[in-house]
Amino acid sequence: MKLDLEIKPETIHVAIVMDGNGRWANERALARLKGHAKGADRVRHIVRASLNMNVTHLTLFAFSTENWKRSESEVIGLMSLFRKFMKSESKKLLINGVKVRFIGDRNRLDKSLIELMNNLEDLTNNNDTLHLTIALNYGGRDEIIRATKKISEKIKSDELELDDITIELFSNNLDTFDLPDPDLVIRTSGEKRTSNFLPWQCAYSEYVFEESNWPDFNKEIYEEILKEFKTRERRYGAVLRQ
Repeated sequence: MKLDLEIKPETIHVAIVMDGNGRWANERALARLKGHAKGADRVRHIVRASLNMNVTHLTLFAFSTENWKRSESEVIGLMSLFRKFMKSESKKLLINGVKVRFIGDRNRLDKSLIELMNNLEDLTNNNDTLHLTIALNYGGRDEIIRATKKISEKIKSDELELDDITIELFSNNLDTFDLPDPDLVIRTSGEKRTSNFLPWQCAYSEYVFEESNWPDFNKEIYEEILKEFKTRERRYGAVLRQ
């Protein structure tokens, strides 16, 4: 049974910073990778919940450009989890109408991982029930620089003039060119920072900083957050009429 949230417009885009896997593991005297594995299970849970709660777009921050600073063993373990997830979930995602996209700079990723990403995108390309975007080797500043370079090259080649640069044109050169901006951003683990996640796209997004660590984030918490979100008045810089 779907939760009637009465959110308008019909498109609702939720973006989540999945924080707290390591903290969850440390609290239980477990290896950090155990926390990441539990976090991967939570992704499956929240994707299913999104399908049941009329969420049309879900974007998950899986690995940032700064996460390469972590230990080599942790990075290798995370990449292994990404591979495992794509292999085990591809058929379920296809059957459930989930369209998967990846954003971020793929140049530093292993070729075998990139191949899995490309295959999953191709496999689910015609789905439209839920648009699942996974930010992998993603950083907001890095994305803005890459977009700026794309536009600069077009100006150099006379495809564009300086006066052609608008907010819309810049947005169309970002990784998220075909996605609506997030309506709601959720960050788990109680940290109150945006961590370089979709800074351009989230200029007018609503934020929730949830205390639960990502492995403990569940459908019930998610429902309550969405219920509260629907009560907010979104002004986009304007003053609401009385």
